[in-house]
Amino acid sequence: MKPFVNGDLHKSPTLIKISALVLLTVAFFYLGKHWSDDGYQQLVFFSSSATSSGTSIPEVSISPNSNMTFNISAIIPANHTEAEIPATTQPIPSVVTETEINKVEANPPPPSLHPPPPSPPPPGPIRSFGIVDANGVMSDDFEVGEIENDSVEDWGNKTEIVEGKKDGDSKVRVRIKKFGMCPESMREYIPCLDNTDAIKKLKSTERGERFERYCPEKGKGLNCLVPPPKGYRQPIPWPKSRDEVWFSNVPHTRLVEDKGGQNWISRDPRDKNKFKFPGGGTQFIHGADQYLDQISKMVSDIKFGKRIRVALDVGCGVASFGAYLLTRDVLTMSVAPKDVHENQIQFALERGVPAMAAAFATRRLLYPSQAFDIIHCSRCRINWTRDDGILLLEINRMLRAGGYFAWAAQPVYKHEAALEEQWTEMLNLTNSLCWKLIKKEGYIAIWQKPLNNDCYLSREAGTKPPLCDESDDPDNVWYTNLKPCISRIPENGYGGIVPLWPARLHTPPDRLQTITFDSYIARKELFKAESKFWNEIIGGYIRALKWKKMKLRNVLDMRAGFGGFAAALNDHKLDCWVLSVVPVSGPNTLPVIYDRGLLGVMHDWCEPFDTYPRTYDFLHASGLFSIERKRCEMSTILLEMDRILRPGGRAYIRDSIDVMDEIQEITKAMGWHTSLRDTSEGPHASYRILTCEKRLLRA
Repeated sequence: MKPFVNGDLHKSPTLIKISALVLLTVAFFYLGKHWSDDGYQQLVFFSSSATSSGTSIPEVSISPNSNMTFNISAIIPANHTEAEIPATTQPIPSVVTETEINKVEANPPPPSLHPPPPSPPPPGPIRSFGIVDANGVMSDDFEVGEIENDSVEDWGNKTEIVEGKKDGDSKVRVRIKKFGMCPESMREYIPCLDNTDAIKKLKSTERGERFERYCPEKGKGLNCLVPPPKGYRQPIPWPKSRDEVWFSNVPHTRLVEDKGGQNWISRDPRDKNKFKFPGGGTQFIHGADQYLDQISKMVSDIKFGKRIRVALDVGCGVASFGAYLLTRDVLTMSVAPKDVHENQIQFALERGVPAMAAAFATRRLLYPSQAFDIIHCSRCRINWTRDDGILLLEINRMLRAGGYFAWAAQPVYKHEAALEEQWTEMLNLTNSLCWKLIKKEGYIAIWQKPLNNDCYLSREAGTKPPLCDESDDPDNVWYTNLKPCISRIPENGYGGIVPLWPARLHTPPDRLQTITFDSYIARKELFKAESKFWNEIIGGYIRALKWKKMKLRNVLDMRAGFGGFAAALNDHKLDCWVLSVVPVSGPNTLPVIYDRGLLGVMHDWCEPFDTYPRTYDFLHASGLFSIERKRCEMSTILLEMDRILRPGGRAYIRDSIDVMDEIQEITKAMGWHTSLRDTSEGPHASYRILTCEKRLLRA
């Protein structure tokens, strides 16, 4: 390429063209600015006039009305609407002169023969739903409305069956297209506690046998959808539900009539739509908070929310003891039988408090050894000294080494001959159990369980009750009879020594080493890996599926492992409690769950669960169906899930692809609305997540 020499640059034709274009652009810009200096939008008219030479000269003129404003609405009659203008109306001229406008203003059109439309009715009263009032201010004083119409379906009560093709055994496969509604009489049905045929066949009921589990025979279980009571409403959310629930959701007044004077429960005559819970109990009619303060002052080592994290309340009433312990960072399992006050557990769960129907009768409760830091009984109507103290031995089995037993009852404080005799029997029994009476004050007595077996071994030979045989497994609880012996405390201190809360939640407990696994993976690493896995999963649910907006309160984890799901919900500050279920078909990890400061229970999902219908907001099942389908029908488990899930509640089923088709088929027949999603591993993973919502069905 030839380089430029002096003078060549100015002779370049390209540069000359660019320079000319720039000059023209600048010139037009200044001319345009000069012509529009007034800055107003003006109507401009273009015209042309012929000269004497015949040439046409363009002219530009400005509208004389350019600086004026007019009320154009005055031109249109007030009683005319767009719909009244006929299709043949002449078009409005594009230019309206000032003279014409003045004529319209001076001579308005005649009034219309049509009467003006009626004024709209005044707005009705504002009903606030949620926690933001009518002024947009956050408030705890809110009203929970009815269940939304799009969540209510007319379902009918007939079961629809479809016969499918023959399977490999040449049998015709029968498919349920639609499950019908159960009779209205079953609205509070608990299959294993309401089995009247089995109860009638019992040889004896003097020890409370009628309150224990007697499940229907295989094939005779639930095959319909348990209906809600008439007028069922969306439950009042926590924490307001601690103090009030809808009458229509638990329409029973027996407890109000029997316990109204003891501040358990009341029904405001001015608002009969709700039950109120003043927070009292038989022995603490002035309120649970004052009662809890008294207990913590009696024994300085009882530090709620630190050393005391997991409690058991026996004969709990409506669970006000556990409800108020929640504010002190203590989880309490409230238990009571389905007796004459049969709805006390139902009230507790409707309030949003952990509770289960259970009885001290002839079998072990479904909790592991050394589970509870404190066990409480306030007028629980249990004779602890009967049958050589076998019921108190069950308390001893579940009480953590070094844990406390608090008893508030008439024998503690009343000086009557019969009651003083009961107190003496209780002292003798607790001494033989090596319990130490720490404090007796007012109507409360508190004992402490020893930290090791030294006291038991130093007793005289033949002292009753004896120590249990070393072969006895104190964590074997499924249909296991009570044993008239003292459960041994592990010599290595396992279970008795746990960190303070909240450190214990993520500290691998010593009892990890006692669990029987098929794997040789290091247990602590497995424990930490599960916690990390669920923490990430729950974090994803919160971000992608808006879990913070879900009304989670009562949560059931149906296959809990080490309790990582419950721990993750706690870490992410979701205001709920979780009951972690350990299936009998897998390893018994229940002691680890309690050592972490969580609640759990042993269960066989081929049988119904011991709770009332409509008591859980959320059910979580991870890997459950692919394992249990070898033992029982998947419809058995899903119908039980429908029974215990509240209308409007949700279920997340995380399982392998090969079971998802059948699960979706059954959930559709139950009226659930479902959506199948990929896991975080992506679309090629072998697992899927089925998100389900239960609708309110009407027969």
